[in-house]
Amino acid sequence: MSNLVPQIPIDGSQIRKKWFENEWHYSIIDIIGVLIDADKKFAQNYYHVLKGRFKKEGNETLTVCKRLKLIAEDGKRRLTDGVTSEEVLHLIQSIPSPKTEPLKLWLAEVGAQPLEETEDPELGLFRS
Repeated sequence: MSNLVPQIPIDGSQIRKKWFENEWHYSIIDIIGVLIDADKKFAQNYYHVLKGRFKKEGNETLTVCKRLKLIAEDGKRRLTDGVTSEEVLHLIQSIPSPKTEPLKLWLAEVGAQPLEETEDPELGLFRS
């Protein structure tokens, strides 16, 4: 019998992201929602509590987020806290989840896209 945790694939479709200041920024609410497997409302509450705890500890991971306009469920662009890949990696250390490793793999895959575009600039034409 194997003690390996089954891999939970993450395709990123549930995580909003935006190319901003030469790097990807991800919706922190979406990241939390994926990690804890919760709906948006619960993820927002979790984020609020986590952010308060981080402030008390002096941890600036969640307190220096960029506010980005991302498309919301209603189709409108709304301000959302966004974090870089590095900040996501710091965040996921604070949230126990079996989806941590698949999320890291997905982040690595997304992060490799700009490197591939450097070699083939036509790939960047299709980035949204």
